[in-house]
Amino acid sequence: MRDGDVEERRFSSFDGTVLARHRVGEGPPILLCNGLGGSYKAWVHQIDYLCDRYSFHSWDYRGLYASAAPSDADALSVEDHARDALAVLDAAEQERAVLAGWSMGVAVALEVFRQAPERVAGLVLVNGVAGGLFPGILERPELGEFLPRALRTLSFVPGITEALTRRIVRMPETVQWAKRLGLAAGTLDESIFGELAASFADLDMQVYLRILERLGEYDARPFLSEVDVPTLVVAGERDRFTPRRAMREMADAVHGAEMMVVPGGTHYVAVEYPELVNLRLEKFLRERGWPPRGAAS
Repeated sequence: MRDGDVEERRFSSFDGTVLARHRVGEGPPILLCNGLGGSYKAWVHQIDYLCDRYSFHSWDYRGLYASAAPSDADALSVEDHARDALAVLDAAEQERAVLAGWSMGVAVALEVFRQAPERVAGLVLVNGVAGGLFPGILERPELGEFLPRALRTLSFVPGITEALTRRIVRMPETVQWAKRLGLAAGTLDESIFGELAASFADLDMQVYLRILERLGEYDARPFLSEVDVPTLVVAGERDRFTPRRAMREMADAVHGAEMMVVPGGTHYVAVEYPELVNLRLEKFLRERGWPPRGAAS
């Protein structure tokens, strides 16, 4: 997939915030709910594999990349992002879609289901949790109290935070350090990871940190038992950010959910083991009621 293959358009969301949305491929729609600070490019292997049979739709979260920040600086909650997701479907003239969420996108996809279950044909939840984000990181419950305070402190000095972020992401050895620390697998697609990391250099860190803070406040666990669409949960065996135990609890709470644990995978399984993820995703879509373009009834 080349950047020129992706159609990018601007549109106004529910509160007038101008967002950038993206589309590529032909066929039944899959709405990509990205990770925080990521873009559709994190899904490039899945798009390349399936775009001749499915259409992929996505958007930049409000205040990040090509999307404008909302006029209300506090309108950065998971609920707001979910309303944006529904606005993307409206702008693309799609009544229903399978939602694929990675990391933060798992919470966004679940919230879309809560707001408009009739618009959701299925859920693919990758490397993310329904709630309890901060205590779950590194499986250290004490982080649940420390991280929100740290985020608020950093938001008061956005210039310093942005300068430090730019320095880190531009260091050529950043990817290698991520592997050495066990934050990424040795099979990681370094070109994609490097491109995503470099894009952090231009983010508004005050908005980014506020979105992260609001994400930590979100909890979809109380309504997981109400999710009644086909659901696939994909976890990394060595994911330090969203541990397998938390993802197993989420899968167990959704009736009929399937779960795949990627051996050796971390938080970035889609770009570490793309062939495995692609085949499992294709099987799920075919067998759970979202067949590709041209498939026999």
